[in-house]
Amino acid sequence: MQLARADGQKERFYSMSVQIRKERKDYYEILERTQCNARMDITAWLEWFLTCLNRAFDMTETTLAAVFSKARFMEANPVGSINERQRMVVNKLFDGFAGKLTSSKWAKMAKCSQDTALRDILELVKKGILVKDPAGGRSTSYSLNET
Repeated sequence: MQLARADGQKERFYSMSVQIRKERKDYYEILERTQCNARMDITAWLEWFLTCLNRAFDMTETTLAAVFSKARFMEANPVGSINERQRMVVNKLFDGFAGKLTSSKWAKMAKCSQDTALRDILELVKKGILVKDPAGGRSTSYSLNET
């Protein structure tokens, strides 16, 4: 808390509390070792804390990169340039869609027919928004074009 106050900024783009929650087990272990230390040497705790802070910064960089990527996409593809189903599914891809995107999954998410899903996908492939993954046939899947 003192380190956060010392920089004089009201806004934080990183979250130590979130990172500590992710690393809760390690946090309590280092805290207990430090408190049980007869000399009250806090060096190990400081090393852990600063390493954890660095991971919090790294997580923020990853999150901001994803946000900026999504913002650039939305700027390049304004409302009307792709349909609402396409926009909804692309948003899910940017937000961390788990697994492979197939036409079947698209149809379920967009609540449309398999044929409509495939047309939506192929239109996005043609526009360069999606790319077809290497596997084909029944396991054909698609990903966001990262280039």
